[in-house]
Amino acid sequence: MSDAPRAPRAASDTALHNGFRLRRVEVDTQSEHVAFVRADAVTAGRLGFKPLDRVHVSGRGPDGQRREITAVLNFCGDARLVESDEIGLSAVAFGDLGLPEGAHVRAALASAQHSVDLVRRKLRGRKLAYEDFHAILSDVALRRYSKVELSMFVLACALQKLERDEVVSLTRAMIATGRSLDFGKGPIADKHCVGGIPGNRTTMVVVPILASQGVVIPKTSSRAITSPSGTADTMGVLADVALPPERLRRVVEKVGACIAWGGALDLAPADDVLITVERPMEIDSEAQLVASILAKKKTVGASHVLIDIPVGPTAKVRTREEEDRLSGLFRAVARELGLELDVVRTDALAPIGFGIGPRLEALDVLAVLGRKPEAPRDLREKSLYLAARLLEMVGTCPHGAGYRTAQRALDEGHAERTFARIVAAQGERALEPEARHRDVVVAREDGRIRAIDCWHIARVAKQAGAPAHAAAGVRLLRGVGDVVSSGEPLFEIHAQSRAQLALAREYALARPRLFEFGF
Repeated sequence: MSDAPRAPRAASDTALHNGFRLRRVEVDTQSEHVAFVRADAVTAGRLGFKPLDRVHVSGRGPDGQRREITAVLNFCGDARLVESDEIGLSAVAFGDLGLPEGAHVRAALASAQHSVDLVRRKLRGRKLAYEDFHAILSDVALRRYSKVELSMFVLACALQKLERDEVVSLTRAMIATGRSLDFGKGPIADKHCVGGIPGNRTTMVVVPILASQGVVIPKTSSRAITSPSGTADTMGVLADVALPPERLRRVVEKVGACIAWGGALDLAPADDVLITVERPMEIDSEAQLVASILAKKKTVGASHVLIDIPVGPTAKVRTREEEDRLSGLFRAVARELGLELDVVRTDALAPIGFGIGPRLEALDVLAVLGRKPEAPRDLREKSLYLAARLLEMVGTCPHGAGYRTAQRALDEGHAERTFARIVAAQGERALEPEARHRDVVVAREDGRIRAIDCWHIARVAKQAGAPAHAAAGVRLLRGVGDVVSSGEPLFEIHAQSRAQLALAREYALARPRLFEFGF
């Protein structure tokens, strides 16, 4: 969109019959369809629109085919955004409508989707069937829900606990409303961590270990939901992760593996839309967690899946009882989907590795794969443990021989070379430079570090700008078991601006139990 000012047209001459010229507005609305019109055009045309109304925008393409979307209406008074005879569409809405700028379109009030009534039913505690979830997620995938309606659905699933058969129905509906990939009979391996542990980038070590042993593992990952970095954010520092389906297929055929962002593949697309409200709400309910993970495993063609559930006092899953319930739900849904599933519980008293944030985590991964003496031992050992379980699960090696097989693949450089091939096949990226601003936080007392608060140290990294700024985050300088004296460095904050550095430091200093001391 040009920044040059334009002479506005008279509102009284235009928009009298709901007709508009189409304009693309470069606003990222995080998957929501948003439309912009001039308030004076609405008044002059007696259109009866109000801000936040749902409007139906339609027109015909050059091929004569009718194109249409539903969008949430916003009013504006600035002719530089839209003129009085124009309707502006946010970037995602414009792309989904698929008409050129300047095309003639019509806009009319649209009623709420029928499926929203089903969401209200769930909010009142009523049980939903597969057909109900399919109707809801179909509309979600087509971006017919406003952010308010998406939030209603997320809260309904979080506040009104879904029964086990409802979770199965939700998962099946997620699968049915997107596309699926097929990499043959298999075994096709996959793994996933439920999250909550900063720096836990085991996927980027496990995948090349397995691929180096001939296991097909097309790994799709999400971007951060509640964390300072998701696997896709960290891998995105080193390689292109937004791979369309055919390109992803070529990468897997060439290397036997990929580490890609699932949001570019239209696999369970409703889940990717829901994530846009789960992220700011910091809500990730058990039902949606299980449905999201297993739907994406099924749609990528996996036959054997390993689920890592970290358990700790400041992790996402905090007690054995929670882990038992979640493991049982994973197993029950996987059984209905025909997936062979292994669930492992791992202890979580602190982050994994030294880095928290995309670039810093990528450096840890490269150090482990490169067998550097300074590589974080906990990331290495946890990756070997998970790789061993998967190698035995798919039958690559006998029971009890998985660890030695994984260790050999890592120590002899096979995993590092395979990772380099994955990066090259996906499209290598130059590593971003270190963040411009850094500051060290020191210990306030003497003692032995007993635990590090995963939740709050992640918040420090987010305050510093991660994952929006790939170089931002936290680098741990001391870990669990270390003995420190008052005044010794504990961690370093990395930020791209002084303001974010100050916010992160203020947040950290306000939490004296960020590092817990004791025995």
